[in-house]
Parts: sequence; structure tokens; C-alpha cells
Amino acid sequence: MQFIDLKAQQQLIRQKIEDNIKKVLDHGRYIMGPEIGELEEKLAAYVGSKHAMGCASGTDALMLALLALEIGPGDAVFTSPFTFFATGEVIALLGATPVFVDIDPVTFNLDPALLASAIAAVQERGDLEPRVIMPVDLFGLPADYDAINRIADEHNLAVVEDAAQAMGGEYQGKMACALGKLGCTSFFPAKPLGGYGDGGMVFCDDDDLDRVLRSLRVHGQGEDKYDNVRLGINGRLDTMQAAVLLAKLELLPGEMKARQEVAARYAELIAASGAALTAPTVPSGYASAWAQYSVMAESQTARGEFLERLKAAGIPSAIYYPKPLHLQTAFAYLGHQAGDFPLSESAGERVFSLPMHPYLAAGDQEKVVAALAGK
Repeated sequence: MQFIDLKAQQQLIRQKIEDNIKKVLDHGRYIMGPEIGELEEKLAAYVGSKHAMGCASGTDALMLALLALEIGPGDAVFTSPFTFFATGEVIALLGATPVFVDIDPVTFNLDPALLASAIAAVQERGDLEPRVIMPVDLFGLPADYDAINRIADEHNLAVVEDAAQAMGGEYQGKMACALGKLGCTSFFPAKPLGGYGDGGMVFCDDDDLDRVLRSLRVHGQGEDKYDNVRLGINGRLDTMQAAVLLAKLELLPGEMKARQEVAARYAELIAASGAALTAPTVPSGYASAWAQYSVMAESQTARGEFLERLKAAGIPSAIYYPKPLHLQTAFAYLGHQAGDFPLSESAGERVFSLPMHPYLAAGDQEKVVAALAGK
């Protein structure tokens, strides 16, 4: 059993992938070839965003979004501590300060009820200027953007959506990646829309921001590649990756439907199993992209027991994320201690993820849940 089965997907589109790669080999435009623009146009239409700009990774997507907003030293960026390291990393790399906000214990996303007080605390302290809110659509489930955008408007902050795991997810009739001023996603192979290497994309509706993003992607390029009008990065998406993604994009709508079916089946099986686990909750009006199917045990010890049962049955599993960002050594300079964000810490101790992909057979899901139940 595969944790994420990329081979099953590839079998459906192998010829299309090979044909697309051959086109790249034939035209030889390996950097910024025509497939880049085609992918950007198709994904902008899928997401419902005016602009989409391909880049080298999901991390670069976040970095470019913040660079376009001119985020730097003295600026505060509010985000979740229960996420992959890159979310906080890009903030710090630009010299800005990540300000962590604890999570909702049901959705695992940044809790808007705690956000306003975090902004007020920074304003009262006076040493940083609040600039950006960066929610994370964790495990593929969008955050509560109505509440987050309302708070952002009240404080004149930009919202940068970290939708690295959420391509295909929905919130109140809108697609993930189009829920803030800027939306960022990743094409890492394990993502809902993944390439065969690194890649990412930034989405926005603002013409001026899109123009700046495209400059930043190529070393701050101006009228030509030897005219540099700002400091940027080498953040281009490879043409080969775009060729692969164009083939895989054709499967995405059907795979999103299949992911919903797999998740619903897991929920039914877990509820009937008697296993002391909390299955993920999707609030009304939301649709998760189900990048991961993550369940919560009653304690860290109980999680260890479940993981041992899965291992004994030959079933792969994973833990996302055992150490929240505020406890990472790299962020020790912020002065946080254990207990500062208790809900994130509790999730890090209790959450684990089961095999999840659109091609997961019902019989395999039954084996997974039977192992969890000790049967």
C-alpha cells in the first residue's frame, strides 16, 4: 500500500506526459517555454484568479508574494505555528518577524478569534508594524477567510494565502489560491496537483502586483534581462515541469471528486471501528483538497500505539507536524517557550496521517482502519 500513489495516476496519463515532454525537447525552450504561459492561463481560470505566475517552488511562491508587498525588517507577519517550516522561514529570511497565532482545534487552521488580539498586542508593543496575515490551508482545508479578511480590512493588512496543500479546495463557493490578496501553492510531487520535481505558483487579481511578481521572478528584471529595476530571485518554473503539470491538470477535477469519496469512506469506517480517534472535520461551505487525511489520537502515547499497529500491518503513515514552528531551534531568537501555543503543541503530539490519494481502494481503507482498531 502506498501513502500517496503517484504510479497509479501516471499510468492514466503516461503517454500524454511523454508527448508533452517531447514537445519541450523539440522546441528546446527549457527556460520560460510556451508551456509556462499555457499552465498559468489554465490554472488562473481553474482557480478564478485574474493572474497566475509559475515559479520554482511553493517556498519561492511565498517569498515572491512577500517581496511584492515589500515586506522586510520591522514588519510583522501573522501566521500559524502548526505548519511546514517554509511558512515561517520566508518571513524571517526577508528580515520580517513571524508573529504566531494559535490554531482552531477542529480545523487546525489559524484561529481568527485569536488573530485580532495578536494584532492588538503587536500594536501596543510598538516595535513592529503589522503588515500581512498569512493563513495556511492545512492538509488541504481552507482557513476561515471571511473572518480573516474582515480583520485584515479593519487593520489595513494584506492576506497572503498559503495554499501549498490546497489546490482544488473550496471556501464558500470560491477556490483555494484565490481567497486573499495573493495566493500561493506548491507543485511538490505529493501535493494534490504535483509535478515531477519542485514548482509553485502565485495568484492575484492586481495588475500591478502581477507585473512586480514577474519582475521579481527573474532577478528584478525590467525592460530586458540586463535591466534590473529591483532585487529579485531566480524563481522560474522549469518548462519540463509545466509540461508534466499540464498533463496532470486534466485529471485534477476527477481526482478532487475521488478524494472526497475516499475521505467520506474513511470517516464512516473510523466512526464504526470503535477506535479512539477524531476524524477531520470539514465545516459547512468548505471543501478540502485532502492533501492529507489526518486524524487525532487522545494522547501522544495513544498516537504511538496506533502508529505501531499500522507499522505491524505494513501500512505507511506520517506525522505532520511534530514540532510547531515556535519551538524550532531556528526560531529560538523569538523567545517562545513550550506552552505558548498549546493547541498547536497538542496537535503536534496527537495528529497523524493515513494513506490518502484518489486511487486508494475501499479494501485498502478497510485494512487501514482495521489495523487502527487492533483487528
